Amino acid sequence: MDYAPTSVPATVLKILCCQCGVTMEPNPANMCVSCLRIHVDITQDIPKQGILQFCRNCERYLQPPFEWISCALESKELLGLCLRKLKALNKVKLVDAGFIWTEPHSKRIKVKLTVHGEVMSGMTLQQVFVVEFTVANQMCDDCHRSEAQDYWRALVQVRQKSDNKKTFYYLEQLMLKHKAHKNTLSIKPEPNGLDFFYSTESQARKLVDFMTAVLPCRYQHSKKLLSHDIHSNTYNYKFTYSVEIVPVMKDSVVCLSKKVSQQLGGISPLCIVYRVTNSIKLIDPSTAQLAEVSSSAYWRDSFQSVFKSKQLTEYTVMDIEPIMEKDRVQFPGQGQLSYKHMLADVWVVRSCDLGLTTDTIHCRSHLGHVLKPMDTVLGYAVADSNVNDINFDKLPKSSLPDVILIKKNYPDRARHRRRTWKLKRMTTDTEMNMESDNNDMDEFMDDLEEDKDLRQHINIYKNPDVGIESAAEDDDDNDGAPRISLDEMMEDLCIYEDDVMEVYE
Repeated sequence: MDYAPTSVPATVLKILCCQCGVTMEPNPANMCVSCLRIHVDITQDIPKQGILQFCRNCERYLQPPFEWISCALESKELLGLCLRKLKALNKVKLVDAGFIWTEPHSKRIKVKLTVHGEVMSGMTLQQVFVVEFTVANQMCDDCHRSEAQDYWRALVQVRQKSDNKKTFYYLEQLMLKHKAHKNTLSIKPEPNGLDFFYSTESQARKLVDFMTAVLPCRYQHSKKLLSHDIHSNTYNYKFTYSVEIVPVMKDSVVCLSKKVSQQLGGISPLCIVYRVTNSIKLIDPSTAQLAEVSSSAYWRDSFQSVFKSKQLTEYTVMDIEPIMEKDRVQFPGQGQLSYKHMLADVWVVRSCDLGLTTDTIHCRSHLGHVLKPMDTVLGYAVADSNVNDINFDKLPKSSLPDVILIKKNYPDRARHRRRTWKLKRMTTDTEMNMESDNNDMDEFMDDLEEDKDLRQHINIYKNPDVGIESAAEDDDDNDGAPRISLDEMMEDLCIYEDDVMEVYE
């Protein structure tokens, strides 16, 4: 007979808690979990309150000892900053951390923490507690220096020798779109341009690099010694960048030298500047030939405007005859031709002489696709002008046209009508001449309506002040003027808008 062992079930011994007398499993402390939490606090060395220094000007928090960082509310960066404020947190194991919602204007930030800690001979205790931080306002060093009068360490002087400010308006819109003015201390208008002030040289250099990328310009650099510490061999400088933008403007006529004309594919010396972006784009009104002059090429062989926008004269189209593509002048080595424009022979008369004379002026223009009889057009009276230019004097008089047509005019368009769109503006320290400023701004906005390619580089917003009925009436207006469609406009949603102070409508 075999012996069959019987298994005896293991019995778990239980004891009474030394504090409350509750039956429990034995542990090194001989106390239940509730009594253990009452008598032992693993978070006693962790502060339950703290202070966060916040700069209201730049909306940054102080990360000791001297660094200021940008943190959004309830973000990972702000949570990490709060946890680094708790010095004794390394004595316990952090399991979870999160924010408790508070009013945004209450200046209070609450963080809920879950930690594990070892107590009494290897026992692990979990505890949840809340740390409340008070947001204290403190101005950072950068804002403190910027608030000081005339404080700056780097200056960018932007200048252009021109009659209007349309180039600066275009530059302003590009800076707003790409946030190139983010670190600017102040902007001061000058007679021929603007001055941008910065606290460091690197910030000024970023603006200079941005300008050279979007506009044809050149710059010079200089520095002035303010102080010198002979013991630590440190120098304190003020830096100045002088940026010069090309003096040619949109809708002006330039006269090229023979050398430059040959380099651009044999284009005619008299060309129209139809767009200025990161390069100068030219078009020959007699052949519709295109040419592009880069910034480096312009400063190597510069040329000036022989006719400017203030010399424009209004003409009325009496007759027009399109020129077929087969009749265009072509030759070997010719540059790119524009098929967007249509060449045409146009007979015009001054609008002021309409009905007083029967003599018409013949010219060849690239505006055949937009002109028709009895339209008004703006152009330059070359035959009646006195031009002081070396390259222009070398041209044979027989080859000069009597009139150069620039663009179609829309006389029925209301000059100061309420548009359905708007542009954002940056404010400057002092106000400019408002009459001249408004006229140039209206011309710039007219150029945006007429040139679709130009407005692709800037942000155009819907104007909420103009109702739907007004917008419909504006779209149904039969003046023939170009309009910006609703699809090209952006919704103006600006929650934290501190960089744009003024909206131009």
